[in-house]
Amino acid sequence: MMDSIQAGSLSGAERDEFIQQVKQEIAVASAQELLTKITEKCFKKCVNKPGTSLDSSEQKCVAMCMDRYMDAFTVVSKAYGNRLQRERNNMGMSGL
Repeated sequence: MMDSIQAGSLSGAERDEFIQQVKQEIAVASAQELLTKITEKCFKKCVNKPGTSLDSSEQKCVAMCMDRYMDAFTVVSKAYGNRLQRERNNMGMSGL
C-alpha cells in the first residue's frame, strides 16, 4: 500500500494519484459522518417510541427532517465554497 512508501520516493504522477486517493477517502468518511449525524438527529426528533416499524407520521417526519438537513448542508457547503474561492481570488490579486 502507498502508506508504506516514503513521500520523497514518489514520482510526481504517483504523488498526485496518492493525493487524489486520500481526498476520495476523506470525502467518503465525511459523507458517512454526515449520514450518521442526519440519522441520529432525525431519529431523536421523529421517533418517540421505537418499535419494529415506523408509522406513517414518523416516516413523513424522518423524510422531511432528512430533506431539511440536506438542504441546510447544501447551502452551507455552497457558501463555504464561495468564501474559499473569494479568499483565493483575493490572495491572488494581493500578489500583483
